Parts: sequence; C-alpha cells; structure tokens
Amino acid sequence: MAESELGEIRRRMQGALDVLKHELAGLRTGRASTALLEPVTVDAYGSAMPLNQVGTISVPEPRALTVQVWDRALVKAVEKAIRGAGLGLNPVVEGQVMRILIPELNAERRAELARVAHKYAEQSRIAVRNVRRDGMERLKRREKDGDITQDEHRHQGAEIQKATDQIIKEIDRTLATKEAEIKQV
Repeated sequence: MAESELGEIRRRMQGALDVLKHELAGLRTGRASTALLEPVTVDAYGSAMPLNQVGTISVPEPRALTVQVWDRALVKAVEKAIRGAGLGLNPVVEGQVMRILIPELNAERRAELARVAHKYAEQSRIAVRNVRRDGMERLKRREKDGDITQDEHRHQGAEIQKATDQIIKEIDRTLATKEAEIKQV
C-alpha cells in the first residue's frame, strides 16, 4: 500500500473524528456555544438560510448567546426560527440584537445528553472500523494479485491497525471530555 493510500485511510478516519466533534459541539450542555445555533434556518428573502448568514452569533458570557441581525426586517423571522428550532431557547429581542440565555440542565436532561453523546461516539467508532476493514480488504486483494508480499501485507496491516487505535483513543478522549462537561455544568 503506497504511503498515499495509508494517508487516505488516515484522512478518512480523521474525518469520522471531525464529524463526532462537530456533532458533540451541537449538544447543549448548559454552556453557550455558537454551534448550538448552527442547525437553525431562517425564512429570509424567499428561501431558508442558515442563521449565520443573516446575523452574527457571539458568546458574550458562558451561559448566554447574542445574535446581531443585520437586516432589521428579519428580526421577527430570526426570533421565530430560534423559538421553533426545538432547542428550548427563548430569545429576548432588543432592537436588532437578540439575547438568548441558556437554561440550567436538570439531571434527566444530562443523562439524555450523555446517551446521545455515547451514540455519536459509537457511530464514529463504527465508521473508523469500516475504514479499517476497507483498507485491510484492499491489502488482501493486492497480496492476492501479487502486488505486495505477505510481509508487506502484515506490515501495512499493522500500520492501519495503529492508525485505527489512535483515532479510537481520540474518540474516547473526546467523549470523556464531553461527558465531564455535561456533568459539570
């Protein structure tokens, strides 16, 4: 397996980790994050637009978000979109700025968030293992075709396994960090 093929396998595994980090960032933990409002779309100018394309989202304090709407005519649409996004958030409109306080989490909600985080992590582990399986199958085919020797197959298989183990450890670390954040807040 050429170094470029191993690099491609590592890139795909890293992609699974990046998706996990993005999904976990969107989980509301009682701490404000701009990622919390990423899924919100606003009916603006005749189409559905992401919130970050009609205003600036910022985190002025640990438990509050602000949205500075650029077009005064869209303030009501942005407010409606945030309330209707199913995030349990209630913006307070102050001119073209919206203040959104992040409510405290109760024990039941924390447990639910932890379950969701575990589900996301397991999906990422499965994706990484699928990439590993594809790489191993490619090695078997190349050995069968006579492109590589049995020793090369064994060595490259070990490299793929090493990359897999590194990414799985990183997934576990990322999950542990998120769980601590969920429990701490």
